[in-house]
Amino acid sequence: MTEPSGDTICAPATSPGRAGVGIVRLSGPDARSIIGRLTGVEPRPRHAHYVEIRRRDQPTTLDDGILLYFPGPHSYTGEDVVEWQGHGNPVLLDAVVAEMIGCGARMARPGEFTERAFLNGRMDLAQAEAVADLIEAGSVQAATAARRSLTGVFSTRVDAFVEHLVHLRMYIEAALDFPEEEIDFLTDTRLRDQMESLREELAELLSRVGEGLRLREGLQLVIVGRPNAGKSSLLNQLAGESRAIVTEIAGTTRDVLRAEITLDGLPVHVIDTAGLRESRDPIEQEGIRRAWEEIDRADLILLLIDGQRGRSADDEATLARLPDKPVLTVINKVDLTGELADERVEDDTLRLSARTGEGVDALRNELRRIAGVSDHNQDTFLARRRHLEALETARAALDEAADSLVHGAGELAAESLRRAQSALEAITGRYTADDLLGEIFGSFCIGK
Repeated sequence: MTEPSGDTICAPATSPGRAGVGIVRLSGPDARSIIGRLTGVEPRPRHAHYVEIRRRDQPTTLDDGILLYFPGPHSYTGEDVVEWQGHGNPVLLDAVVAEMIGCGARMARPGEFTERAFLNGRMDLAQAEAVADLIEAGSVQAATAARRSLTGVFSTRVDAFVEHLVHLRMYIEAALDFPEEEIDFLTDTRLRDQMESLREELAELLSRVGEGLRLREGLQLVIVGRPNAGKSSLLNQLAGESRAIVTEIAGTTRDVLRAEITLDGLPVHVIDTAGLRESRDPIEQEGIRRAWEEIDRADLILLLIDGQRGRSADDEATLARLPDKPVLTVINKVDLTGELADERVEDDTLRLSARTGEGVDALRNELRRIAGVSDHNQDTFLARRRHLEALETARAALDEAADSLVHGAGELAAESLRRAQSALEAITGRYTADDLLGEIFGSFCIGK
């Protein structure tokens, strides 16, 4: 694994503006001496000092403000850290950074402060990712969930699972090391019970991670159906404003239209597609092709039926062609058919009026249920797609291990458990490739 470089880095820790406070941070072995050279002050640990910061080669004051010093290893990065809080003028902050660089520091790469915190053992990789997620959170619920990940809620769950996995590995490998024993430990029912318990525990963790991933990335909802079924009207209802042109002319929507809504803190990306039908119009054909691309990427497909026309052969053909993903059927135009809007979904079908909004609240409630995210769940933590992929790899390996035990193949079971362990340890960074670290921290902002 990559080691900290040992040099001293600096960067603005906030986006400077012409009002308010601007912050610059230094981290590394020369942080204290550099700030001492620029201020003439030997800062005391964890004390606020009011000082002037000067140019290194002339007695010209650049700015005045507050200086804080946090000696390693009890700092954010685990190294000596200095924080300068001055005026928010970007010209002044750039000048302060230039003086620090002139004294021997270098500009930090994006995410390098948090990367050093990880490499110095101040946080694991999942917690480091939560720093960026906390900064980028688009809702209070997402920020709260990111905060839980940052405090180690997710990492603790993963570490506990790995510990149980290691104990199971030890048991199996010990049985393999003593084949002369008369008792066949590999056929012990307790061993299979432990394996089954691990699989159940992992399935529950996978569900929670999927919930955290949806809270971070949002739910991709694609509305499909025949032309003039009311897809654009429904998009406008869900968005709470007119995003799409609505006319009585079938085929008005020729391209993909998008709207972002929030349900209990969950981002929902609502996508209105061109009506699915046979067409010789090259522009409409392209819109239909793009519609199917969005359908392939969807988390949930909403098939909208024109209630006046009923479920047609074209609707059935569309339903048969849809990929193996959750599908919710919505029958529209109850305001014209005289039917009552549904208060809840029955048999994966809901009746509403996209024109008047009647029954749309029931649709919103169903989206909340499908997403499985609630702001009342105090244990939700934010997760990333790589976490989900690692857990899926671990689950496949556990399934293989269980099958190997059934057939008495202890060596194969032990190897499968080892692979499951490696996949899980990649989440917290116990086992992580350097190129993955570069990809993760490269997505951070400068100053973090």
